[in-house]
Amino acid sequence: MDPLDIIAQIEKTKPAYQPIFSAIKHDIIGYEVLGRIKVDDDWESLGTFFQDPQVPDDFKLELDEHLLKIALQEVVDNEDKTSCLFINRNAKQLMLNGEKLIETLTPFVEQGFSYSRIVLEITEHDFEEDFESLSHLLLYYKTYGIQIAIDQVGAKSSNLDYIRQIEPHILKIDSKILRDMNSSGFQDILYSLSMLARRIGAAMLFENVEDSFQLYYAWKHGGRFYQGYYLEHPSFTFLNPFAKEGLLKDQVNAFIRREKGLIEDRLSFVLKWDQRIRGLLDHWDGPKKVDNFIEKVCRYFDEESFRIYVCDSNGQQISSNYRKYYEDWVKESEILGTNWAFRPYFLENMVQMRMWNKGRLSDLYSDIDTREMVRTFSFPLSAHHYIFIDIKYSYIYEQECLLI
Repeated sequence: MDPLDIIAQIEKTKPAYQPIFSAIKHDIIGYEVLGRIKVDDDWESLGTFFQDPQVPDDFKLELDEHLLKIALQEVVDNEDKTSCLFINRNAKQLMLNGEKLIETLTPFVEQGFSYSRIVLEITEHDFEEDFESLSHLLLYYKTYGIQIAIDQVGAKSSNLDYIRQIEPHILKIDSKILRDMNSSGFQDILYSLSMLARRIGAAMLFENVEDSFQLYYAWKHGGRFYQGYYLEHPSFTFLNPFAKEGLLKDQVNAFIRREKGLIEDRLSFVLKWDQRIRGLLDHWDGPKKVDNFIEKVCRYFDEESFRIYVCDSNGQQISSNYRKYYEDWVKESEILGTNWAFRPYFLENMVQMRMWNKGRLSDLYSDIDTREMVRTFSFPLSAHHYIFIDIKYSYIYEQECLLI
């Protein structure tokens, strides 16, 4: 519809509500307010109206305010004392009249509604506007208790510093990225976002959850809140807070069983490799004969590994690299004397292996030389010497517990 026609028929518009579910109690913690307009006998989405850059911002502001007032009144009339309302605004709208939002909310606050039950969603690309003015405005809203959510997080990873400065309450991640992006690339982005969320104390909300796999992915990667058609479509009514408790509990219990099984398999793997190396310790004659020792180890890890070496407790490599090319192990002496202590967690892992006298398995990471995803098993040969066995991806791929 033409934007002018929509504004002229604003009385035919009303809010729809899409619930947002919690991983903690499996209940509905709030609703995103979405616009609908009646066309003949159908209610159509107003998404294109709000997303169209050609629609004047004052039109969007007028319709947003209209929908918000209806939503607030319906929440108050419903005697809902806890549910939050998630409302979408862009930077231009907010900075046209920053006080307008407070003015709209205040009469309902006087009726018992709390400012803290408003979650203001802004998109990450809004940071391309006047960031300093926007951040001051958001800080002003936060003084009232209004919560801030950043939508479409990860779309532009260069904005992470802006997100850190704003310190939002919620980071909203689009589950559609799972289908649209390279999975390993998305894993890296999601890891960065989860670390950022932990640092600034923000919760992660996964939207557009459309199937069980996406729900599992959201849960597994620290999603505290979920939203999407798999759980509930938008509607004009508020639901029982525990309307989907059964579904979520069943799903989460299945996820927990799966994760426990994978963790047990992975720990069993570490224990077996620990025992295999211990069985070879009789051949360890110290650093002077370290290469001879590695040659024996290679025979016992011929199918699983592509590189083996030994370092001292300061991270200095005291052996050659033994590298497998096709079917043969090749000795690379030029690597002798290099130091790997600069790697994150390297020294911490050394100390832990010495203290507990047990082998360790690294996280999945991309090898600098091969560019493939690998894991490394390390083991204390003595109080000052440690062997590292790099596991090739083709083997990891066959072991589900090593893939995650």
